[in-house]
Amino acid sequence: MCIETVPAERAPLAGRDGETLVYVIAGEESGDVLGAKLMAALKAARPGLVFAGIGGPRMVAEGMAPLFAQRELAVMGLLEVLPKIWQLRARLQQTIADILVRRPAVLVTIDSPGFTLRVLRGVAHSDKAGHGIPRAHYVAPQVWAWREGRVRHFPGLWEKLLCLLPFEPAFFARHGLAAIFVGHPVLEAGLDQGDAARFRAAHGLSAAQRSVIVMPGSRRSEVFRLLPIFEETLQRLALRVPGLVPVVPVAHSVAETVRAATASWPVRPILVSETGDKHDAFAAAAVALVKSGTSTLELALAGVPMVVAYRVNPITALIARRLVKVKFAALVNLLAGREVVPEMIQGRCTPPLLAAALARLLSDPAEAAAQRMAFRDIAAGLAPEGKLPSEAAAAEVLALIDGPAQGTMMMGTALT
Repeated sequence: MCIETVPAERAPLAGRDGETLVYVIAGEESGDVLGAKLMAALKAARPGLVFAGIGGPRMVAEGMAPLFAQRELAVMGLLEVLPKIWQLRARLQQTIADILVRRPAVLVTIDSPGFTLRVLRGVAHSDKAGHGIPRAHYVAPQVWAWREGRVRHFPGLWEKLLCLLPFEPAFFARHGLAAIFVGHPVLEAGLDQGDAARFRAAHGLSAAQRSVIVMPGSRRSEVFRLLPIFEETLQRLALRVPGLVPVVPVAHSVAETVRAATASWPVRPILVSETGDKHDAFAAAAVALVKSGTSTLELALAGVPMVVAYRVNPITALIARRLVKVKFAALVNLLAGREVVPEMIQGRCTPPLLAAALARLLSDPAEAAAQRMAFRDIAAGLAPEGKLPSEAAAAEVLALIDGPAQGTMMMGTALT
């Protein structure tokens, strides 16, 4: 198997006098957004830092030359991973070797636990002699949702665990592990600053037309599974609510896939890819149909009423039902502790049910207003004290570079 690497002349050089190398790994598009904000905050606090690792276009724009294309890691689902298992294993070994050769001042892994935790374990096992490489993991593994027993494997993998959700430090404390709430980066996205009039004018939408945000995910497996369901949902909804215009914010990793899949839709959707256009689209939207995940928080911050949908391979779903412990799939519902937005998961993720739920939101202003009121309460709980989330995360990373993390080290050193 051929493994392509970034040409040496493009990669930041580690170990040169006066340079401090920060190695950052983000395995999917949401991690690319998070990593870029972290890199920007690190550079603002300490100019001259050098970056290496794995990231997408946003992290590249901040100064990283990736070891290989981030899209190679954007795989989700038990059966979806199997065809790529040998390639993923090769990339894992390549990444660990690169870290050990470069010996960065700090290693920051972001989300994607199936890959990043294996990187952390490999680095920890291989780097026992001499001074270890300080390690931070950004976005706590969701062991509070399923497979809680995995917690026992965490001691020794990192020095700092940076959490996005306010309830996570208390969860990890119950397991004897320190964790730090740094706030959710969705607060910094400017999601509440979109211009509805600008979007409608740019796309020639009349006053009678109502736009529906459609977000099928940032992974190809999600897009292939959800877009046909969403297409039929919109066809059914259009029979009840004339003048609907689908608007699909597309992730870079699946842009061509989405464009090809929607080319035959009876009502051609508006595809938006730039951040400013997406925010304007949110501001103009009447309602949204979205897959569960961080997208629900984005829409909540923008004040867009929504219906949440998700479907995975049936075998994956069967295994998940035995392991998942949380009551809700949507982050907005988890944070609120109740079903603020309708969840149509697996067997309920059908066009008739989705269309009916969207129609209720479009026809009942009180139901839409209740969602928006809950969204404001959720947003208030996502902010750290005194700093932006990226600044709070950067401060913790810089503390690792500067010396031992007093009071915030992960307890335990056993590696399993």
